[in-house]
Amino acid sequence: MTAMVKENSCEVVLLRHAHSTANSKGILAGRNNRIGLTERGEREAIALAELLVTQKFDAIYSSPLKRCYDTLQPFVERSRLKIRELPGVVEMEYGTWSGKSLKTLSKEPLWKNIQTRPSTVTFPRGESFMEMWTRANEAVLQAAKGKSRILIASHGDVIKAILAFHLGSSLDSFQRIMVEPASISIIRVPSSQVLMLNQTAHLQGARNNNGEIDRFTLGGGAGRS
Repeated sequence: MTAMVKENSCEVVLLRHAHSTANSKGILAGRNNRIGLTERGEREAIALAELLVTQKFDAIYSSPLKRCYDTLQPFVERSRLKIRELPGVVEMEYGTWSGKSLKTLSKEPLWKNIQTRPSTVTFPRGESFMEMWTRANEAVLQAAKGKSRILIASHGDVIKAILAFHLGSSLDSFQRIMVEPASISIIRVPSSQVLMLNQTAHLQGARNNNGEIDRFTLGGGAGRS
């Protein structure tokens, strides 16, 4: 009789970077590595650190971009854990759309397909949503191997794509998912269980919540004002 091998189970905490200067200006930041956090974002990072320092992680991973590293910094200073770079969860390559106003971009003909059929969209001189979907989900599964609990800091659209995959949704449905700045979502792999989605309770003291949600979901949205 062949013995059954227990498959490793890993809890993956997905953290979207805190409120950035691009979020504040309504700009599609893309891979601009000069984008940092706003004062609100810095408060959110501190609030995150107060929550995360009470938890245990086998490893901490981050997108290579500054705004993700800045979000993790208060936590890293307290925990003394090292950040491991995870290129597979870097922001979308928006090509010629990068750095432009979302209000302006929302008037482009391509915008409708981004909202309704993103699986068909490749950004001019940039990446396709399908390419991002594939490399992000592969990166998470690789990072989780042999570990019990990890933290990954990434970006709105990337985290939405990861959550959609583990919810069993198609890429064309991923815009229905809201992932706000400094929010926490949790999945368990490889069983594809979604344990938490867009948790922001830890941010109540870090920002003013008036219930208003940014309507431009490309780039993950700016979150509550």
